[in-house]
Amino acid sequence: MGLFLIGVILVIGHTVIMPLLMAFFISVMLLPVFRFFRRLKVPETISIVLCILLVIMALVLVIWLFTSQIRILVHDYNKIEQHISGHFDALQAWINKTFGVSAAEQVLFVKRQSSKGFSYAGNIASGAAGSASGTLLFFGLLPVYIFLIILYRSIFLRFLLMWFPAEDHNNVARVLLQTQVVVKSYLLGLLIQICYITLLLWGILALLGIDHALLIGIIFAFLNLIPYLGALIGNIIGVLITLASSDKSIHILYVLGAIALVQLLDNNILMPRIVGSRVKLNALASILGIILAGTMTGIAGMFLALPVLAVLKIIFDHSTNLRKWGVLLGAEKDFKGAGLRNP
Repeated sequence: MGLFLIGVILVIGHTVIMPLLMAFFISVMLLPVFRFFRRLKVPETISIVLCILLVIMALVLVIWLFTSQIRILVHDYNKIEQHISGHFDALQAWINKTFGVSAAEQVLFVKRQSSKGFSYAGNIASGAAGSASGTLLFFGLLPVYIFLIILYRSIFLRFLLMWFPAEDHNNVARVLLQTQVVVKSYLLGLLIQICYITLLLWGILALLGIDHALLIGIIFAFLNLIPYLGALIGNIIGVLITLASSDKSIHILYVLGAIALVQLLDNNILMPRIVGSRVKLNALASILGIILAGTMTGIAGMFLALPVLAVLKIIFDHSTNLRKWGVLLGAEKDFKGAGLRNP
């Protein structure tokens, strides 16, 4: 019943809850920076504002870098049009040769499907408007939440401790410390991951002579933040950009191979060393959590699913009544007990 109510609350109030969760995680990341400013005798309010300005500056830098690459892509419009036309003609010829469908029949089929698609234009436009307003609300609330969470952090701590008897306060402190370590490790790891994936993919694709290599690197690095699904979407977009900017089919294989190599390095060497073994979640729990979060709250929920699950696991592991749920979320496969052994 409790889990059902939590799910209902998330679905109904996700426009307020998701920026609050994001603000909490960012606030945890900013606490060391905030303490640094405080050690320099900067007033508390100004220290918080400076932390938020640093986040905004980083976001503006990313947006500027992305838009500058988009402008370069748009500048090559004539070349892109030629390449798309060439690929389309080749596809038409292949369909005609393989299935016996003439070019005129293919064009007629495309026109029919396009006319059907126009009937959904109103729904798509209204959905896009709703998504844009939701995004503006999300990023509008984010700095306000960050400011208030850092400012009133001691109030939240006292409120939390009042729920537990004095003898459990040390255990609560350990949970909070572990939570802070896991959140910082995870989010800092993601920031480092964005940087090295962008640079690695850009460098490899540039050496292979792929146009708009930096744009592909940036898009893939950020989409890769969405666990499991983001990489697939990044591959598709990378292929589409390559098709639009090159008339050589081999370049598609170059892009897919470069992305596969970068992912191999990321998943097996770099990311485990950066995050370490602090985020101990099994793949099944992670995938289900991401899908459920995405269904209930959208892309923001998919991004926040893993750190939320990691925090929940810490809480479960330190609770006698909830420890079994921590075992279910964890990655520990060895089992010993009561004459039983691993299956």
